[in-house]
Amino acid sequence: MNIIDCHTHTQFSMDSDADIEKCIEQAVKLNLSAYAITDHCECNWWYPKEYYADTDLSEDFNYQADFENSVSAVTKLKEKYKNFNLLCGVEMGQAMLAPDIAEKIISDSRLDFIIGSVHQIKNEKDFYYIEYNKMSMNEIYNLLERYFIEIYNLCKWGKFDILGHITYCLRYMKCRHNINPDLSRFDDIISESFRELIRNGKGIEINTSGIRQGFGECFPDLKYTKMFHDLGGEIISTGSDAHTVEDIGKNIPEGIKTAYDAGFRRLCFFRNRRPEFTDI
Repeated sequence: MNIIDCHTHTQFSMDSDADIEKCIEQAVKLNLSAYAITDHCECNWWYPKEYYADTDLSEDFNYQADFENSVSAVTKLKEKYKNFNLLCGVEMGQAMLAPDIAEKIISDSRLDFIIGSVHQIKNEKDFYYIEYNKMSMNEIYNLLERYFIEIYNLCKWGKFDILGHITYCLRYMKCRHNINPDLSRFDDIISESFRELIRNGKGIEINTSGIRQGFGECFPDLKYTKMFHDLGGEIISTGSDAHTVEDIGKNIPEGIKTAYDAGFRRLCFFRNRRPEFTDI
């Protein structure tokens, strides 16, 4: 089995203290077929805090500095580890909330790989910080509807490589508050999002963090992975979403099994923004 981990974070992400070189050494030790460092870059908080005046919608700012520090470090380390398949990536959040910043990011020629993610929607905090136990189910479904509309708009824009953890919105609802909404009511817009990805030659990731974090499944699960496959999707990646050295590669075999059960026989990683395939 070829193990690829194309979603990981290091010291250059606001929520990780993982030493970047120790992360690479762990990936080498695990003999990963491909390893991408994809530190956070939230487009809507690109500038220092002062730029945004008073806001309670984020606790972290100045992602411009994080982006440059991460990409510079990985670019330098690629030379040191030139015999290992180390890829320079970014997890680009909220592209549609700051499209001018997103355009800056995607134009950086040092990048091999861009994950397009949505952690936050307009006028709301990151899904991590929302107090779902204080919301009615109608409010939760309204929030999810706005989330999947944002996902659709991101897929229609399509200037990234892989859509990150499409069911991320469920992580904290279920794990912290045992709230498990029925996503099937959003199947139409999810399938339309997948069609846009396919039209744009893009893919989805199977994010395995849900398994180790108590959610019990990947993001997305088999149902939505199979939906993407059956609609004609060909590009699929796996990522641990590791924020520690120890979590690199975690549960990737389960993610690959999800891909296989959905009908995929190849995984994909990106080099110089171009897809490369490896057999499962």
